[in-house]
Amino acid sequence: MKPDSTAHDSGGMRLKGLLRKEFLQILRDPSSLAIAFVMPVILLLLFGYGVSLDAKHVSIGFVANHPGPQSESLLGAFRHSQYFSPQRLPDIQAAKHALDQRRINAIIHLQSDFAAKMLSGDTAPVQLIVSGVDANQARIIQGYVGATLQNWIKQQLELGGHASALPVEADTRVWFNSEVRSRDYLVPGLVVVIMTLIGALLTALVMAREWERGTLEALMVTPITLREILLGKLLPYFVLGMGGMALSLAMALWLFQVPLRGSIVVLVLASALFLLVALGMGLMISILARNQFLAALVAIIATFLPAFMLSGFIFDIGSMPFWLQWLTHLVAARYFVAILQTLFLAGNVWSVILPNAFALAVMATFFLGVSRLMLHKRLE
Repeated sequence: MKPDSTAHDSGGMRLKGLLRKEFLQILRDPSSLAIAFVMPVILLLLFGYGVSLDAKHVSIGFVANHPGPQSESLLGAFRHSQYFSPQRLPDIQAAKHALDQRRINAIIHLQSDFAAKMLSGDTAPVQLIVSGVDANQARIIQGYVGATLQNWIKQQLELGGHASALPVEADTRVWFNSEVRSRDYLVPGLVVVIMTLIGALLTALVMAREWERGTLEALMVTPITLREILLGKLLPYFVLGMGGMALSLAMALWLFQVPLRGSIVVLVLASALFLLVALGMGLMISILARNQFLAALVAIIATFLPAFMLSGFIFDIGSMPFWLQWLTHLVAARYFVAILQTLFLAGNVWSVILPNAFALAVMATFFLGVSRLMLHKRLE
């Protein structure tokens, strides 16, 4: 009993000393603190305020060959919409020139007989010309113009006493993101990218730096065990990563007013699980690379870019080719994005949370286990 107790106590002292060393190194290293706390603030401010997938105040040109009460009424409908900023243009040539110069994004063109056909009850065509440079924005503009026209037609029928002329009326209801703000969708996904960088990049850089300086080799010749080395390296950066997550969560809730409809306890547990995956990936990269530049390059290519491009953070996975959709199952960020967006926008939907959490647990076990097998207490 006494020898085991002595060994246990000495192991605890070694681990405590190693943890103290790592925390002191973090405090003395401005780059680690900048990646953990400054970078999340910058990214959240850039994406929260500078990046928007919403099409609002879209500049459109409005051309009426023969202006009249009907064309003015339609122009007023676009002016009162939050989605458009219409500009009256004298003719279609001037409108096409403005579209070529990208001063406007679309053209609403009313023919000379628009009012006459409308008053006679005939079909009065409205020509819509949209710039297709940004295909996604073009589709959004088409949908918004169609909705604005439908509402205007309904108002005209009601004013003329023909409200029953529209036999079907669509009653639209948006679930989970009722304000249809892209910020509520982007900010939770950005938390995934931030935690990927903190977990994988910091761990890869720090371990590679230890290899370069020879300090890790010095640890290898001490009585410290591999388990103590791994815990001493991972625990400080786990704390740092959770601190970055807490800062990102606070900004999301109080600065950007993103709703959190799920449990904050589930969010913290899922974040801890994903951070273990990121730490395991960073540790494995550092063991293979043993060079800071190479470790940073591999970490960005293997963790950051997939988290940004293939996680569903910005680009819809269902719209990707089939082979690329299959490839996304190897990206840990995909599962964490699904959990975060569900917790923030929908709530505790366990049919989404549990399978994705299980996938993260499997990946964390795999990366940490492989890292443990790859790290040998011998010099090569």
